Amino acid sequence: MPESARPAGGVVPAHGTGPAGEVDEVDEVARAVLTASRLLLAVSARSLAEVEERLTLPQFRMLVVLSTRGATKLVVLAELLQVAPSTAMRMVDRLIAAGLADRRINPDNRRETRLTLTEEGRRVVGRVMARRREEVTGIVRRLAPEQRASLVEALTAFTEAGGEPPVPPLAQVTPARRPEAGDRTT
Repeated sequence: MPESARPAGGVVPAHGTGPAGEVDEVDEVARAVLTASRLLLAVSARSLAEVEERLTLPQFRMLVVLSTRGATKLVVLAELLQVAPSTAMRMVDRLIAAGLADRRINPDNRRETRLTLTEEGRRVVGRVMARRREEVTGIVRRLAPEQRASLVEALTAFTEAGGEPPVPPLAQVTPARRPEAGDRTT
């Protein structure tokens, strides 16, 4: 690159994304997140082990979305899951057949159908999430207090950037949704 074409400061952007140091830093963060995601995926897989004969991972994800978002229209659900509405409809049909979800007419707009979790659907999500929380809590306990604080800050920023709603604090989980002691159905 001719000297006159170099950016101010003499740093040549790598892959057109900014200074080379920034690219290395972004790659380092991306690698750390990918490594952590492998751990979290393993935790998730273990938490789903007890329901895997009953649910696929995409079906469970749908239950989680319904759990966090409440009554949802099919097109919105499909959009949130990034699947075609026809795929979402087949998933919903299977969840309804399994007794985990239900269709309800919106009382404010009778032409609109909303999807909701049944009590059993809420129990399944609660048990899986409790198991996941238990295992993640065990990992977090092995971190030093200052590492925990940094992790909260970094992961909060990461999930906000990705548009994921936060998991409610344990104290905000209603007693009806909290699994019974010793109840592990993940």
